[in-house]
Amino acid sequence: MPPILYPIPKPYMLLFPKKPQQHFSLSNCFLSSASASCAALDTPEPSTCSPLCSTKNPSCQPFNMFEKVPTKLPNPSWLKTKPSRTRAKSNFRSNGGIVVLDWKERLKWYSQVLKTCASSMSLREGRAVHGQVIKSGTDPDSHLWVSLINFYEKCGVLDNACQVFDEMPDRDVVSWTALIAGFLAKGHASEGVKLFCEMRGEGIKPNEFTLATALKACATRMDSKFGKQLHAEVIKVGVLPDVYVGSALVDLYAKCGEVEYADKVFSLMPEQNAVSWNALLNGYAQVGDSEQVLRLFCRMKETELMFNKFTLSTVLKGCANSGDLRHGQLVHTMGVKIGCEPDIFVGCSLVDMYSKCGQVDDALKVFLTIKNPDIVTWSAMISCLDQQGKKQEAAELFRLMKHKGLGPNQFTLASLISAATDLGDPLYCRSIHACVYKYGFDSEILLSNALITMYMKIDLASDSHQVFRGMSYWDVVSWNALLSGFHDKNTCDQGPRIFSQMLVEGFKPNMYTFISILRSCSTLLNLEFGKQVHTHIFKDALNGDGYIGTALMDMYAKCCSIKDVQLIFNRLNERDLFTWTVIIAGYAQADQGEKAIQYFSQMRRDGVKPNEFTLASCVRGCSGIASLENGRQLHSLAIKAGHFADLYVASSLADMYGKCGCIDDAEIIFKGMDLHDTVMWNTIICGYSQHGMGKKALKAFESMLDEGALPDWVTFIGILSACSHMGFTEAGKQYFHLMSEVYGITPLIEHYACMVDILGRAGKLQEVERLIENMKLTPNPLIWETVLGACKVHRNVELGERAAEILFQIEPEVDSNYILLSNIFAQKGRWDDVSKVRALMSNQGVKKEPGCSWVEVDAETHVFLSQDASHPRIRDIYKTLDELDQKLTLVGYIPNTDYVLHNVTDKEKRQNLLHHSERLALAFALINNIPNKKIRIFKNLRICGDCHEYMKLISDVTRQKIVVRDLNRFHHFHNGTCSCKDYW
Repeated sequence: MPPILYPIPKPYMLLFPKKPQQHFSLSNCFLSSASASCAALDTPEPSTCSPLCSTKNPSCQPFNMFEKVPTKLPNPSWLKTKPSRTRAKSNFRSNGGIVVLDWKERLKWYSQVLKTCASSMSLREGRAVHGQVIKSGTDPDSHLWVSLINFYEKCGVLDNACQVFDEMPDRDVVSWTALIAGFLAKGHASEGVKLFCEMRGEGIKPNEFTLATALKACATRMDSKFGKQLHAEVIKVGVLPDVYVGSALVDLYAKCGEVEYADKVFSLMPEQNAVSWNALLNGYAQVGDSEQVLRLFCRMKETELMFNKFTLSTVLKGCANSGDLRHGQLVHTMGVKIGCEPDIFVGCSLVDMYSKCGQVDDALKVFLTIKNPDIVTWSAMISCLDQQGKKQEAAELFRLMKHKGLGPNQFTLASLISAATDLGDPLYCRSIHACVYKYGFDSEILLSNALITMYMKIDLASDSHQVFRGMSYWDVVSWNALLSGFHDKNTCDQGPRIFSQMLVEGFKPNMYTFISILRSCSTLLNLEFGKQVHTHIFKDALNGDGYIGTALMDMYAKCCSIKDVQLIFNRLNERDLFTWTVIIAGYAQADQGEKAIQYFSQMRRDGVKPNEFTLASCVRGCSGIASLENGRQLHSLAIKAGHFADLYVASSLADMYGKCGCIDDAEIIFKGMDLHDTVMWNTIICGYSQHGMGKKALKAFESMLDEGALPDWVTFIGILSACSHMGFTEAGKQYFHLMSEVYGITPLIEHYACMVDILGRAGKLQEVERLIENMKLTPNPLIWETVLGACKVHRNVELGERAAEILFQIEPEVDSNYILLSNIFAQKGRWDDVSKVRALMSNQGVKKEPGCSWVEVDAETHVFLSQDASHPRIRDIYKTLDELDQKLTLVGYIPNTDYVLHNVTDKEKRQNLLHHSERLALAFALINNIPNKKIRIFKNLRICGDCHEYMKLISDVTRQKIVVRDLNRFHHFHNGTCSCKDYW
């Protein structure tokens, strides 16, 4: 059996002599000299004090063993009471003029006096009585022993109670019960349970009072396992019908959340009292079962028991936990009828009920009816305002509370920190922080953690660090609060460092830790560290958690590791909307729009409704593969679900229509929005630019500035691209300088590439070289690919060779670089050099990506390769091309074989041009086209000059509108002209 929690120091002398004296003198008891009293009690003091003794309370210090007895008692009124004459005759006798009590009467009198001292918490007087018992040599009976234990435990001096208990010659069940009750009363439930076990180990059988006390201890420490063993003991002893034991059992099961057991015990009780009713009501209230709470409450009303404010508060708690406003209002009405409404206890419960039911105005009305509300009620009202989003009102109520002279507690301050966080005013946040220090709660770890989170959310990381460093100790929540702020691009690099330090300090991460660090890895695109975090998650057996799984998927998706995303997704047992959104967005970002659409359809089949983020992500997937039909279906779904007004969805739809060749539809969506953010402006500007509408792009930029929206780096990508496509060289230079000089945007590689493209298309290759020299940047493939493309257009062999040489060093695996250089040589007829480039390409193991075009017909995408003969309707396609060729020959079309960069005959070159992939796609679209419907063709390479001329003539001959998107831009062909004006 476990030892008693507080062993008694052995140097103490026995509290009582073994031989009782025969006479007891009242005069000697109360008028003894100081030396005699002290001599009787003068024993060595213990070297240590029990943890239960408060060093701040002098009355809790042991005197010798206990303390020095005063020389003279203060003579309180109860000492003046004299025995009645009748009792004096039988219990008193005279001894030389001194009245002497009979021995049994003396013991009874001592016990009565100690009981009076215990009830009045008169520790000093009670110790004096104890001293006289020792001095007189009285041998206590069991009742006096228990009276002494009760006295010391009621006065809160458990050390002395344990000493008395240790000196008892025969410890019975009553003495054990008294000591157990003492520990329980001081909040030491675990020690009370240990004492019960020790009692049973000594063979003492418990009675109903012992069992009821032990059950209360189990309820306090939420120990239903041991409580069930006690339940078995109750049945064995046969005290289950006892109302106190039954109530204790009901309370135990109710507090441990096992309300079914509580209800069963309650129903078996032959008699129920108010305690058992309230205990069962509280159990159902804790689990939020308002229906059962109300059912029990109605049953209670039918009994003769009168419900009180505690009953009403419990019922209100049940209504609050379940959000049952209607029944909460009914209980409120009953409270008014019985006069409990102004009561602080009931009032606080009403404030909590109305708060959790979202009725902040009603909560405030109740609060205003309470006379002199205490700090708990003030805190409840402030918390109510904070939880219902009325942050400013919560701050004002706190100011009023301080004006009333009340200081906050930790719960008040916790609500204020939450309110200050959402208000976002650094000055007010720091003032609340000062209040935490002022009222002495700076050592409260919960408040410190809340302060760390507050500073992180208002972007004051240095203040957050200061709070963290000033804490005397940390828990996992502290580290999580610190990690929570390092997700943005400016600070995310701190996340891995803090996480590593947390592990070094010996803290075990939890779900929230892993989610925070994975978000940092996502922003950093740090796949390697993310995989290490994944390993920790696997070791801690948290890989099956849905929230962590979703965070892992998001990290892998943003780091372009889509295979890992799918692997984690397939292993998840439960998939919520956010999980589906992450995998759909992951495939959209990885340019696998077909997969994104496939998962979106599967999500809907599983009964999960998309939100605005899911829709926008899937729409972006359609943009990547130019799936117009699917995009239009998503557009309809967004309107039906009420998400069309969302800027994120609208921007995605405008972007989708633009990339699918429907710039008019993109423009309609843009003009239909009441508000435009920077993303929306960027979408339409870049859309205009891609479609060769440079003037519209520049006009949109001016309108953007007029509306007060600030451009970002993406805006200038669109503007510079528009200048490049339209040949606005000088305007491009002006906008490039405007970006850095006026808006403070540092040019990125993409901006420099746009400038190289602007100058290169205009043939100003010397300026291109000077710009590259002035960049003072390491060789970048995007820059030199743009230079190589310009050299091909303007047939500049010398600069083209230099550009290709650099590209072969920094990205030797890219096929387009070899092809462009080969084409430059072919344009000049340098076929030997063409062969060398082809041989170099072969030696490097690089294969040319075949040119292909695709067109969407009846929601199905058809892909064609150059010279393709695999399509099921290839004969019809070739026949249509022959017919078109005849029509074009009549209007004077002659194929330009200069665009066939192969050393073959002119006839072979003409045949090669006739079966280019975009022409095959066009012929198939014409066969299946609905009259007056635009044909939209997409190509993975730059359209050749002859095909460009071909499309212009076809649009004139057939009166068909044709849109072709090549590697660089959209070409709109109509009535024999192209939107690019032959500048591409």
